[in-house]
Amino acid sequence: MELDIFQIDAFTDAVFGGNPAAVCPLNEWIDEKIMQKIATENNVAETAFFVKKADNFEIRWFMPHAEIDLCGHATLASAFVIFNFLEPALKEVTFLSESGPLKAVRQDNGLIELNFPSRPPKKIEIPTAIFSAFSDRPIEAYASRDLILLFENEDQIAQMNPKVSLLKELPYLCIVPTARGKSKEVDFVSRVFDANATTMQEDPVTGSAHASLIPYWEKKLHKKVLKAVQLSERKGILYCAIKKERVTISGNAVLFLKGNIFI
Repeated sequence: MELDIFQIDAFTDAVFGGNPAAVCPLNEWIDEKIMQKIATENNVAETAFFVKKADNFEIRWFMPHAEIDLCGHATLASAFVIFNFLEPALKEVTFLSESGPLKAVRQDNGLIELNFPSRPPKKIEIPTAIFSAFSDRPIEAYASRDLILLFENEDQIAQMNPKVSLLKELPYLCIVPTARGKSKEVDFVSRVFDANATTMQEDPVTGSAHASLIPYWEKKLHKKVLKAVQLSERKGILYCAIKKERVTISGNAVLFLKGNIFI
């Protein structure tokens, strides 16, 4: 079996920035065990697989160790591949996923806008494991699929080095510290940690976590249009907005490689 593969750096306009995602277009679905092995072999944050069905694309995302229900940067990367290599006449595509339909629209300025479900987090008591894992104490905690931790300032987010292994027992996919941006150009910043990841315990840029961050910061800042920066080493820029019961997340993407997988 021979499959096409693309590796795209998402939420950046330059290679070696943003978050790398592998993208494998398929003519039909293959065994999910094979997809998981491909994702493990790729060893990037996510590998996306999609199959065209009528006018839409069914999509699935795999981390190196497990399938995931929603991924922003690999959806952005998949849309980039479709718009630039597979069907360049298209201006928008709809992905059918476990999290419902996800629309991607190519903007005139080169950005790709993703339309995602909004996942507003609910305030909870700060889990005790957080106090052991983080040297700075968060102000508040909020839960959705992910655990959102509000910190006092951006410098704390940039400088933190949590003991991620202490967070494995928490029932959340990602641990997401966040704070208000210190410059007028950036509304909020964040980082994203995954205690159960086998290789990469910090995700460089996480679109799906912004499905919770956007509604949280929209209420806190009273702004429906927001600019976010994920302060990983690779760094990512996300242009965000609230649209009714949905969020939009826009970003750039660039090609790093294209080739073939032989199985």
